[in-house]
Amino acid sequence: MPSRREFLYLGVGLAAAAHAQDNSLEEASISQLQERFGLGRVTSIQLVHQYLDRIGKIDKAGPKLNSIIELNPEAEAIATALDLERKQRGSRGPLHGIPILIKDNIDTGDKMMTTAGSLALAGPPAPKDAALVERLRAAGAIILGKTNLSEWANFRSSRSTSGWSGRGGQTLNPYALDHNPSGSSSGSAVAVSASLCAAAVGTETDGSIVSPASINGIVGIKPTVGLIPGTGIVPISSRQDTAGPMARTVADAALLLSVLTGRDYGGGLVNRNGLKGVRLGVVRDLFTPGELLGKQMDEALVVLKNLGAVLVDPVTIPNASKLAGPELDALLWEFKNDLNNYLQQRGAAVKSLKDVIDFNDRNHDRELNRFGQELMIQAEAKGPLTSRTYTSLASRLSRMAKGDGIDRILADKQLDALVAPTGGVAWLTNYSTGDNFSGSASTPAAVAGYPHITVPAGEISGLPVGLSFLGSPRTELRLIRFAFAFEHETQARKPPAYKPTIAKV
Repeated sequence: MPSRREFLYLGVGLAAAAHAQDNSLEEASISQLQERFGLGRVTSIQLVHQYLDRIGKIDKAGPKLNSIIELNPEAEAIATALDLERKQRGSRGPLHGIPILIKDNIDTGDKMMTTAGSLALAGPPAPKDAALVERLRAAGAIILGKTNLSEWANFRSSRSTSGWSGRGGQTLNPYALDHNPSGSSSGSAVAVSASLCAAAVGTETDGSIVSPASINGIVGIKPTVGLIPGTGIVPISSRQDTAGPMARTVADAALLLSVLTGRDYGGGLVNRNGLKGVRLGVVRDLFTPGELLGKQMDEALVVLKNLGAVLVDPVTIPNASKLAGPELDALLWEFKNDLNNYLQQRGAAVKSLKDVIDFNDRNHDRELNRFGQELMIQAEAKGPLTSRTYTSLASRLSRMAKGDGIDRILADKQLDALVAPTGGVAWLTNYSTGDNFSGSASTPAAVAGYPHITVPAGEISGLPVGLSFLGSPRTELRLIRFAFAFEHETQARKPPAYKPTIAKV
């Protein structure tokens, strides 16, 4: 948990105090909300009502972003109890009374369902909270509701459309409503960007936090796998899956990460000169000089250099271009095994991946009307994880991504971290063609299980793009320091304008 000194610093000086003079929720940080509590300008129950009102106006009406799949019917009662506790015994910490949204593949043992967006899991709630939800509640956070997502965390079809689920429908991009929000943590990213919550929790196997964070102009942290407990999360792969924070600022993301992990990341926010003397390897083969994304990233590199970073430019992550095929193959094996284990422990109506496939076939008009389930079918054909074929594959994949991949380039070039564009801009949502990703920095860190943070780096024709920092295991504090310094210098995030469309990029 953050120390008192670091919690106070999260206000980022006089600017936070000035902003806190009004009670607007747009772009309000966690520290600003806490300041309003302290000054008596708002209570937790009032804050919940304000967010519910904003959700009604923006998510359910108005632009109809459709980012929230379910609201917590107990949120008001929880807020009232936390207000009384604050009055009688004081605050538990910086998340006391703060409304947080969580992705709908994270178990809550309350009145809300946990469905991963699938109608197959609609019904009785999970029997208990996921471990990370227990930590949020212990810190005094209010689970305001659950966010929509790419169904089954985007592991159903290779021709899927991000942000769509059978239960929740399509989530829209708040910068251009006809563009895609990316995924699979689509609703979490959109809700944060639209200030429908103070912050949110997403999950990632490969890109599902950092891609929607970049495309929706927010900060996303994909931590080292295992740093946040994974129990109680609908899985794809225990080898690659992790939850992570999504927020409008690095400070808020670091604070939420501290609660989710039980470790203190406030120290990454103390020094705004955090890039001075830092050696960063520029992974330039992820973007093309002269193109719009290349120009945007070149401008970001100038900022890094002016902040004192030593740019080793260019570098190439060994094996990065060779990971996609074996990664998918391994995920197919793991999805069947891990999902079957989860469903059996969950006690849901469907007990196995085979049951889910059969359910989808029986409910074709509601579940398969946008795209198919060929990845599920391929996964069902795989054997147990004890198979020599799988163990050899997993070992080779780990070696390619770690020792012969990120570890090697960091050591050979004596680098503190790698830097790259997170990905391209949002594409038009089109169910005929599916997703149209234009590059991504997510796979090397995802396969290795290493940390990855994305921070807003500007816009291209009104659509956000992010800058990524990737590092070795458990270097989240270092990456937060780098991202914070870049964010403080650029102030690149712009709130969404909810345009129906946007000029072609």
